[in-house]
Amino acid sequence: RVAITAGGQEAVCVGMEAAITPDDSIITAYRDHGWAYTRGVEPRAILAELTGRSGGCSKGKGGSMHMYTDTLFGGNGIVGAQVPIGAGIAFAHSYKENGKVCISLYGDGAANQGQIFEAFNLAALFKSPCMFTCENNHYGMGTSDVRAAANPHYYTRGDAVPGIKMDGMNVLAVREFTKAATDWMRAGNGPVVAEVETYRYYGHSMSDPGTSYRTRDEVQEVRKTKDPITQLKSFMLEGELATAAELKEIEAECRQVVDEGVEYSRSSPELEVHEMYNTIYQGMDGVRVRGADALTYGIHSP
Repeated sequence: RVAITAGGQEAVCVGMEAAITPDDSIITAYRDHGWAYTRGVEPRAILAELTGRSGGCSKGKGGSMHMYTDTLFGGNGIVGAQVPIGAGIAFAHSYKENGKVCISLYGDGAANQGQIFEAFNLAALFKSPCMFTCENNHYGMGTSDVRAAANPHYYTRGDAVPGIKMDGMNVLAVREFTKAATDWMRAGNGPVVAEVETYRYYGHSMSDPGTSYRTRDEVQEVRKTKDPITQLKSFMLEGELATAAELKEIEAECRQVVDEGVEYSRSSPELEVHEMYNTIYQGMDGVRVRGADALTYGIHSP
């Protein structure tokens, strides 16, 4: 159910990706499917990963939360834990003087974690080029942001770190704000705290119907008035960048890609048991690896 991680929040990864370079770094929480796609992972490899198949982008070992590329550092399941890692990645970029930046994303449900404020402080001290980005979909795991935070204006919470707030339902706004922020960071000015106001249509997880803490009418109103895909279609039609027929053709192509990806994920073999002992650390080929109990071992291989 890919929609859980992106339904309503598509403009965030698409807009930001359009503003940065493929060499810049991304680290996020478990809403990583869209980022995996914008970073170059094929849809079929994403779907195979979701089903735990060997054809997945992490060989079926990561599942929904742990998708990676050379510049996408996950997909992380521990709430807020990716933020200080993002600060470290940004510090590495400034240390190497390579001109790259890091976008470190977290949700409003993680925004009160102490480690996030520690990361702000260190990044500010070292002037690390990190855009700390709060994807505020207003409900965390099921609690409204105004009930969870004394100050729900997350872009103001960086103290010495400047903040910006952007409309996360408008892909063009996300692109332009991100471009301005990353240009400022590349100039050596240090980190930025960004709040991206967005919305998720579905529950937090498969076990969450998404209607116990908000009304169906609220969800439908956002879909009707703010949906990022519908907005972009309107922009393109009004600006005569595409015709209705061309957009329908694009939608049909997308559906075909997804359908083919579903079939691929169903036909891709499940992970063989010996693979569970591989890809642990570099330089471990031939090392004996303990299994689930003291009597089970495997050999690490490439």
